[in-house]
Amino acid sequence: MQIAHRTISPNHAPLVIAEIGINHGGDLAVAKDMVRLAAAAGCECIKHQTHFIEDEMTEEAKSIFPPNADVSIWEVMARCALSPDDEIALKTFTESLGLIYLSTPFSRAAADFLNEIGVPAFKIGSGEADNLPLIRHIARFGKPVILSTGMQTIETIRASVAILDDAGIDYALLECTNLYPSPPEIVSLQGVTDLRTAFPRAQVGFSDHSIGPEMALAAVALGAVILERHYTDTRYRPGPDISCSMDPAELRFLVDRSREIHTALHNPKTRTTAEEPVYRFARASVVADRDLPVGHIITEGDIWARRPGSGEIPGYDFDKVVGQRLTRAVTRNTQLRWQDLAR
Repeated sequence: MQIAHRTISPNHAPLVIAEIGINHGGDLAVAKDMVRLAAAAGCECIKHQTHFIEDEMTEEAKSIFPPNADVSIWEVMARCALSPDDEIALKTFTESLGLIYLSTPFSRAAADFLNEIGVPAFKIGSGEADNLPLIRHIARFGKPVILSTGMQTIETIRASVAILDDAGIDYALLECTNLYPSPPEIVSLQGVTDLRTAFPRAQVGFSDHSIGPEMALAAVALGAVILERHYTDTRYRPGPDISCSMDPAELRFLVDRSREIHTALHNPKTRTTAEEPVYRFARASVVADRDLPVGHIITEGDIWARRPGSGEIPGYDFDKVVGQRLTRAVTRNTQLRWQDLAR
């Protein structure tokens, strides 16, 4: 899967997406500063949320209060949405720093706008994971799609994935739990492997709403190739998503540690060159466990394996020594050699 200049696959370090979302509170200057700090933290990708409220919601939304806010969802988005001109400015600024700019459209009008301004891919949030007409509309643009699968099961997501497959586009599926923040009791790391098994054509990642980096890093060890977390310049800023957002220092930690885990994940089980000096002293060599005369037939009780590993006969050849005859007398703790033995 290719998004802008970035290849996304199990052979590449996970793409860490810093989701500014609505944490800027509708202030372009704040949003730009968040992007600047994310770039300094080593982040490669910024994700925004594009809200054209009249096309996104009906009047009923004015009476719906999300659990992480004290005003209606309509009012939350009205306060936090950037204007189209401001979003274009944010995208331009983000890309000027070498970062990839993505955004989640919450309506058909928002999707059309993002396509017009040239986003390289689309992110579809969990709330729209089964919004088949919107997914179908976005898929027609022919660009890669990242689809969060919170509040869904493998079975309920199949129709959405079928749309992406039929469109012939590349896509990623993100395991996600939509509670802000999400306690470990309801986070599903198993969802990463379940998605990989059920949808082998998909790249699979993890959209994290827990507190701390542990769940996201564990997902890397399970094969997640994308990590998405809410991000803010500071958690002392008010906002409905601040409680589960990482700050720039935590973003740097997530980027660095995820790359390290990815590197270790692809190392085969073998003795490395770097371990050879340790292996030479840490392993054991077969030695006489008591003074033994020439011609003695060695029994198991006559020998033992002790450090260092500088002897000719390693501990793993212990059983090969039993039953052999000594061609010379040896004293206790003498490292035995193959030439000291004869059948």
